[in-house]
Amino acid sequence: MIRNFDIKTYTLLILVLLTKNKNFSVLVSKLKKVSFSDKIKIYSNNTNQNPGGSQMSSTKTHVGKYEFENCLMNAAGVCCYDRNELEKMIHSEAGTFVTKSATLNPREGNPQPRYYDTELGCINSMGLPNLGIDYYLEYLLELQESLPERTFFLSMTGLSSEEIHILMKKVLDSRFKGPTELNLSCPNVPGKPQLAYDLQTTEQILSEVFEYFDRPLGIKLPPYFDIVHFDQAATVFNKFPLTFINCVNSIGNGLVINDESVVIKPKNGFGGIGGQYIKPTALANVHAFYQRLNPSIQIIGTGGVLTGRDAFEHILCGASMIQIGTSLEKEGTEVFSRVTRELKEIMNEKGYKTLEDFKGKLKYL
Repeated sequence: MIRNFDIKTYTLLILVLLTKNKNFSVLVSKLKKVSFSDKIKIYSNNTNQNPGGSQMSSTKTHVGKYEFENCLMNAAGVCCYDRNELEKMIHSEAGTFVTKSATLNPREGNPQPRYYDTELGCINSMGLPNLGIDYYLEYLLELQESLPERTFFLSMTGLSSEEIHILMKKVLDSRFKGPTELNLSCPNVPGKPQLAYDLQTTEQILSEVFEYFDRPLGIKLPPYFDIVHFDQAATVFNKFPLTFINCVNSIGNGLVINDESVVIKPKNGFGGIGGQYIKPTALANVHAFYQRLNPSIQIIGTGGVLTGRDAFEHILCGASMIQIGTSLEKEGTEVFSRVTRELKEIMNEKGYKTLEDFKGKLKYL
């Protein structure tokens, strides 16, 4: 049979064999009848498939009405301080970005040193350094004009309930069309508690906000640790037309010691713990809320994502998108390419074509 083929066809057939494609005999008959350029197309179509012959997996996702080419993004606080950092996010393989959690006015944050890498993550007490809500809104509005096909998240936080309403009304009065995240969970502002642990106040603020705010809104949450707290929090959140929740922020007020000293200056060394340490807590929060929230409220999973396997587990627990913080700080924006590739490899091995094929389908013993 091979003697009747030209050398180019023979080469192509060898390449097709190397793909272990089960439809080899069909390809041979096709190759006898088509031009060399068409043979190239046939080969390309078949090498773009996995060994089982199905199309490659996709990490596309959506949050509310917004669609994203990739489910990975940064966590607010990392690679998002100014335009230069946000430009890096735009040109990475991340599906989108979220800004720093903006306050009404610019903040320098806590004194240095305020961040310290550890073997399994980090400790930080940044103190919400940011350039102010006006800076990020202006930039996002520019992107709406220059990149109308893409959607980006605005994160913000108020240092009082009054400030929260001023921020919300600024967004409402602007032309910003993307999703807004209200951060109720920063553990690193001295004298300011993590608001979302006070569910009564959280409910009051959300009640007031939704009296006038009619744009897509989500909330960023601290980690909860008790099953009763999951029940109580979900009962509150289900009362409102939230687009998403983001869980979790860092585990607040940990302590890391080097020799005989703390490693960060603010709050005498107390700071938020992130990285691999917190993945079990993050997964628990994602899945607990996935079980309890209205289906219309989607979940962004954050915490402990170092590998594609970590991302897979977040989705398995119910996350629609995944934020990367500590690993992004350590590795740079290349982390999105690597984690995406690893996630797709896992999906291909398991035969999953889309995230919906396994999202929230955690198995129990």
